[in-house]
Amino acid sequence: MILISGATGKVGSELIKKLSGGKHAVRALVRDRKKAGTIALPGIEVVEGDFTKPKTLSRALDGVEQLFLLLPSSSEVEQLQCNFVDAARKHRVKHIVKLSQLGADKRSSGRFQRYHGAVEDHMMKSGVAYTFLRPNLFMQGLLNFRTMISSQGAFFAPAGNARVSVVDVRDIASIAKKMLTESGHEGKAYDITGPEALTHLEMAEQLSQATGRSIGYVSISPESMRETLLSIGLQAWQAEGVVEDYEHYRRGEAERVTSTVRDLTGYEGTFFSQFAMDYAGSFSGKAAGKA
Repeated sequence: MILISGATGKVGSELIKKLSGGKHAVRALVRDRKKAGTIALPGIEVVEGDFTKPKTLSRALDGVEQLFLLLPSSSEVEQLQCNFVDAARKHRVKHIVKLSQLGADKRSSGRFQRYHGAVEDHMMKSGVAYTFLRPNLFMQGLLNFRTMISSQGAFFAPAGNARVSVVDVRDIASIAKKMLTESGHEGKAYDITGPEALTHLEMAEQLSQATGRSIGYVSISPESMRETLLSIGLQAWQAEGVVEDYEHYRRGEAERVTSTVRDLTGYEGTFFSQFAMDYAGSFSGKAAGKA
């Protein structure tokens, strides 16, 4: 049995699609079954559980051998992930695949990289076999700003002219599927990037070509970014974390391109131009052509 936590998120939902209808038994862990319609697919068992209430997770972990570890972002996510790892160990889960972050390190200046590093450290000490997937910035992260892009014809970020090797979550899901269904990846960590490093201006240009409308990129201050994130509903701690990530990007620390997607899947990985075409409808107020 494979258990997918974070099953309704960007990576989790794509992973569910790739596992649906296959030969492996798959269980999707959600907090509210009523909001899980998009992952109610053939061969997927949906179970409810609340990470803040450990007793509700026993049903989800029963009989599980492979676990994909991804929890909704919160100020308590580090402790909740560690608690879930402990619960998985007690239920004799054999292997945990954790979605981490490029540059994960418990000594990092960025809180997201710091918490991922701390959880990785906890997992290595747990005695359960592990695999760490450390992706760079998601291409699909731009979807969080689709309303702004549709209405204002631009998106804003404090990235300057730095290049970032953005990665498509569909490629991450393909790798995660491989980790969960094949042996030989235990004890390994994989840095996952897209096949090229682009500036945000280049991303805007490619979105313009895909949508047939002018979409710009405006480099703003970290303070302005923080205000923008708060205005679209992010909590203060999360907004601070995103700003810290952008400091990391702006310093040129996220431009490295790895061959991980090609090495593990046999294909080059999704170029941003393809992502832009597949999701063009989302940035012009229409349904996406491919999700």
